[in-house]
Amino acid sequence: MKLSLPVRRRHWVRLDNASNIFLAARSDVDTKVFRMAAELDHEVDPALLQEALETTYERFPLYHAVLRRGVFWYYLQDSDLRPVLEPETEHTCAPIYQADRRTLLFRVVHHRRRVSLEVFHALSDGTGALWFLTALLEEYCRRRFAPEDTADAAGSVEPEVHELAADSFAHHFRRRTRAERAARAREEQERAAHEEEFTREAASAMLRAQEEEPEIAEEPAGEESDAPDPAPRRVLRLRGTRTPDHRTRVLELTMPVAPVLALAKGEGVAMSMFLTAAFFEAIRRTGALERDSRGARTLTASVPVNLRQFFPSDSARNFFATITVSHTYGAGGDSLGEVARRLQEDFGAEARPEALEGRLRRLIRVERAPLARIVPRPLKDVLLGLANRANNRSLTVAISNLGRVTLPEAAAPHVGRMLFHVSAARPQFCAISHAGLLTISFTSPFVETEHVREYARILTEAGIEVSVAASRTTEAELAEVGR
Repeated sequence: MKLSLPVRRRHWVRLDNASNIFLAARSDVDTKVFRMAAELDHEVDPALLQEALETTYERFPLYHAVLRRGVFWYYLQDSDLRPVLEPETEHTCAPIYQADRRTLLFRVVHHRRRVSLEVFHALSDGTGALWFLTALLEEYCRRRFAPEDTADAAGSVEPEVHELAADSFAHHFRRRTRAERAARAREEQERAAHEEEFTREAASAMLRAQEEEPEIAEEPAGEESDAPDPAPRRVLRLRGTRTPDHRTRVLELTMPVAPVLALAKGEGVAMSMFLTAAFFEAIRRTGALERDSRGARTLTASVPVNLRQFFPSDSARNFFATITVSHTYGAGGDSLGEVARRLQEDFGAEARPEALEGRLRRLIRVERAPLARIVPRPLKDVLLGLANRANNRSLTVAISNLGRVTLPEAAAPHVGRMLFHVSAARPQFCAISHAGLLTISFTSPFVETEHVREYARILTEAGIEVSVAASRTTEAELAEVGR
C-alpha cells in the first residue's frame, strides 16, 4: 500500500493598499529598497548575529513571505526559506525582488561594527522594519554580553509575533457593514459626551498652553473665497548627472540632536518641518531656482505619516500615508523660520485622523471597485507606473523622519548611531536619532552634492557641529578603493 504525505497549503495574502505602487514604480535607479542600520561598540560577531537572526525570524512570519504574481494582483505567500547573514559586498539598496526568482524580501548584512537591514518596500514600512531590527539587536546583544540571560528571556515572556495576514488598511478603511456603522455611531456619541464634559475642565489648561507654545499665523477664514484662483504653480524638479551604474549616492550628516530640537522649538514647529525647510533653503542656495528654464519658484516635499499613531495597529506591513507640503519663493516670507511655519501649517491641516481616513477610504474604494478587480495585473502595473510618474512631476524632494529610537535595555548601551535611508528617484533625505545623535542621510540618483554641502552650512551657521560621511559612487571614487 502506497502512502502519500499531506501537502501543506501555503498561506497567502494580497498586497495592501500602499504596497502595489512599489511593484509598478521600481526600476534600476529606484529599487524601492530601504536600509536601516545600527553601529555597535564592537566588531560584529557573525556567528552570534546569525543565531540572533534565526530567532528573530521566527517572531516575524511576515518576513518569511515571498512575492508571487497572480493574473489580477500580486500577493505575499509564506515560505520555508531561511535568512542567511552576509558580509556587505553590494552597494546600498541593491535590488532585492526579482520576478524570476523566489527569494525573501529582506536581507541582513554586516560590515565591521555596523549591522544593516535592507527591506523591499512592498513587504514592510520603516516602522515595521524598525521593529525587526530592534528585536534583532536585542537578541544579538543578549548573546554577546549576557548569554546566561538568553534562555531565561526566551521562556519568561511570550514575544510578540507579527503575522503575515494583518492588513491594517483593510481593517480600518474598508466599507463597514450596517451593524458596524451603528456600533461606531454609538461610540462617537459617547466620545462626544465625554469631550463636552472634558472641555470645560480643560479650558484653562488650553489657555496656558497657548501662552507657552508659539502660535502659527493662519489666514482669516473665508478670505480666499473672494480672491481670484491663483495661477498654476511650476514645481521645481531637480536634475543632475546619473551615477554610472545606477547605484544610490549616499551622504550622512551626524550631529547632536538636542540643538536641532531647540532650533525647531524656537520656530514653533516639529523637527520634520524644520529639517524640510532647511532642505528647501539648501536647494535655494544652490541657485537651482534661478537656473530652472521654466521659471519654477515652488518647492514641494512628500512626507510620510505613520498611520499607527491615529489608527491602532501592530502589523509590520505597510501602514502609512503621504502628505505633500510646499512653499513658493517670492510669494511671501522666505526665511527658513517662515518657510518652516508655513510647512507646519500645511502638514497639520492634512495630518488629522478625519482627513486621512476620508482620503484612504476613497483609495480603498477605487482599489476594490469591480472594474479595477478585473483589470489584468500587467495592465495595472502600466497604469500605476504612469500615475507614479505623474506624481513625481509634482514633487521636488521626499523626506522621512523615524524620530527618536528607544532600544531595549539589553541593546541600548551597545548601540551608538542609527542610520536610515532609501533608494531614490530624486534627491531626498531620511532622519533618525539614537543615543543623542541625529543622523540625516541624503540619497540621490545624481552624483552632484551641492545641496548637501549647503545643508551642512545652514546647520553649522546655527552653531551645530556636523560630521559628514559619503559613499563612493563615481568611477573615480570607486577606483580609489583598489589603490
